[in-house]
Amino acid sequence: MAPNFHSLFFRRERQWTAKKTGERVSSSRVAIVKDAALEDANTGLTQLSAVANSFEELSSLVNSNGFNFDLRLEPFCDACSLVSDLFGSLGIAFKFAELEYVSKVNDLAEASRIHGTLNNILDFDVRNDTVKTQGSLSRNLRRVRLGLDLIRALFQNFLSSDDCSLKEAASAAYAKTCAPYHVWAIRTAVSAGMFALPTREQLLLRLNESDESAEKEMQRYIDASLPIIEYIDKLYTSRNISLDW
Repeated sequence: MAPNFHSLFFRRERQWTAKKTGERVSSSRVAIVKDAALEDANTGLTQLSAVANSFEELSSLVNSNGFNFDLRLEPFCDACSLVSDLFGSLGIAFKFAELEYVSKVNDLAEASRIHGTLNNILDFDVRNDTVKTQGSLSRNLRRVRLGLDLIRALFQNFLSSDDCSLKEAASAAYAKTCAPYHVWAIRTAVSAGMFALPTREQLLLRLNESDESAEKEMQRYIDASLPIIEYIDKLYTSRNISLDW
């Protein structure tokens, strides 16, 4: 089991004990996983390696079992929660994406207690004709998927050339993955915020990575996240739900 999930297990155990003794605890899945990630940092596991480990576990499950595999929400949300720190490393330019992403992941994590799997939330919204309704679980999942793809595309652009700036990598990634689904006001705000992105060197420093280690971990995430993104897309297309929203 990857170290981040090992730390997360013991974090949940402490939360359960706290609940039994009346101690105040947080209900945010992202906050819980961030706390576990901090523990991992003390053992030498960087943000990037924790994210890559988590998505490699998920992609291994999907690749081994095929599309018919019923991926559970809880481990999916745990892995997605770790990605929120990557948005934070990008600074104010992607603050809107971080806030929206964190909110949607927390909603899905809360729903995992009732619905259990990604398939179940699609089935629930299909039955209630709420797939594309604002705030529905299916819409939230779609937005989380866009966030995962944004980071994947950004990493891919970042690694394409040593001369590629973070601004160039992020602008191209956003234009390809999220911009088609955002209103003009958000696209304009993102465009303006691109000038506040850290430099390539500053990003590596924030992530506690060298050029070599960042390339390795980013490529691991690129490879591991794609099967998950494709799996999510198939949940919609297999139900004749278009992806143009």
